[in-house]
Order: sequence, then structure tokens, then C-alpha cells
Amino acid sequence: MAELPNYLSPSSAASFEGCPRRWEYKYVQRLPEPSHQAALVGSFAHAVLEDLCELAPEQRTQDEAKKVAKKLWPEFTEDEDYISLELDEDSARGFRWQAWLAIAGLWDLEDPALVNVVSTEQKITTSLDEVPFVGIIDRVDRTEGKLVVSDYKSGTLPGSRWRDDKIQQIMLYAAALESSVGEQPERARLLYLGQQILDVNVTPDRLADATGQLAATWDSVKDACETEEFEAKPSVLCGWCPFVTLCEPGRDEILSRHEKGNFPSHAPSLALVTASSS
Repeated sequence: MAELPNYLSPSSAASFEGCPRRWEYKYVQRLPEPSHQAALVGSFAHAVLEDLCELAPEQRTQDEAKKVAKKLWPEFTEDEDYISLELDEDSARGFRWQAWLAIAGLWDLEDPALVNVVSTEQKITTSLDEVPFVGIIDRVDRTEGKLVVSDYKSGTLPGSRWRDDKIQQIMLYAAALESSVGEQPERARLLYLGQQILDVNVTPDRLADATGQLAATWDSVKDACETEEFEAKPSVLCGWCPFVTLCEPGRDEILSRHEKGNFPSHAPSLALVTASSS
């Protein structure tokens, strides 16, 4: 019997729903994942925006954001994940520029000086529909007396078919906040930096849908851990799975799509699979 995790988070729940096999590699076997520049760019941008939004409203300017980034940068570059990228000087400069574009992208969406920030990086440990849950909310605001949950996204705005999953995740943050403070947020927002805000109303039905799906996922996690059967769900997303060389269905999916000419050439796992099969 595989060890059951102590809790689910929005990301771990989404990971299991996407592919239980990948979830097993990460959360049961605890295999290390290689660091990806895009993810670390997002991590640095999040850190800067967190510190910025803890300042007085009048200090939340782009000039101040540059000062915060400059202060945080030396420690960030000492992190093992950043070091593992092995960036040369030009690549490191490109990393900083990508991070700054993400940071500055907040002003394309809103003026943070006008936001009534209640908290940043608020960690909540609670139970949702009898599921142990842990989440870290990027930002909680209060607008016209009502709570608003905001989550920064430094990646590309997803197509319409993928948006419901993202909204489902932020609804879990809203449910967790309500469980913690006893007040239902009015809105939940996904801030795709430099692109668009996905803004949805928080309703009892949406919260019930999100927590109900979480409970169903938790039941599936328990069943999988008990039977030690973690189903692979091959899809185009296998091209972004760091464990694909360990997964025969994933390898076959990539090679089949690649041979048919309908697989993204920029997918990072494509090179791993084609190299191992040659």
C-alpha cells in the first residue's frame, strides 16, 4: 500500500486529476523534478509582487518594484533550483528581463496602489468536505467591503477548454478562506500578468462544485494508494512531463503524435523521448 499524503492542495489535486501516474512519481515516489526557467521566472515575480503589495499603497510603483527585485535577486540566485539552470551571463540577463515583464504586467491589469490588500501569501490549513487541505493564497483584497481572492499567473492565458480547471482551483482557495475566516469571498480572480484577468463571482454552488470535486479526487487518491494502481492518462501534456521516460504510455503517446506531425516541437519532453528511443 502506497503512503497516503497528509493533505491535498489545489496543485496536487489538479495533478492527480490530470494524470495519476505522474502524481505517483512526484508525491509517492517523490522523484525530483528538474527546474524549469518559466516556473522559476514565475516564482521570482511572485516574490517581488508579494513584498511590493505589503508596502503602503502609495509605494506600490514600478520604481519601487525594481528596488524590491534588486533586493531579492542575490538571494534568489543562490537557490539550488536557479543554480541548476546553469545560465550564462546572457541567459541570466534574459531571465531577469522575463521576470520583469511578468512583474510589470501587473500594471497592465490594475494599479496596485488602488488595491486594499488584506494579506499576501496567506497559508490556510483546513478541511474542505472532509478533505485535509492546504493552500497558499497569493493575495486577499477587500473591495467595497467584500473579500476578493487573487492569484497571480505568469504563464500564458489558457484556451477556453482549460479555463474551467483553473477557475476550479481558485474556488478552492475561496472555500478555504471562507472556512478560515467565516466570510465568503465575493469574487475570485486569476491575474494573468500582462495579459488578462479572469474574474468570476464566488457563489455557494461554485464552492460546492469545487469542494465536491476535491472530495471525489481525495477518494480516488485513497483508492489508488490502497491498490497501488496509478493510471496513466496519455495526452499532449506528456510533452511537459518530467517523468515521461519512466512511463511507457507517455512515451508511446509522444512518439505516435510526433510521427503523425501533430506534436509541438517545443515540448521539452520530446527530445528526451526521441533520444531514448533512438
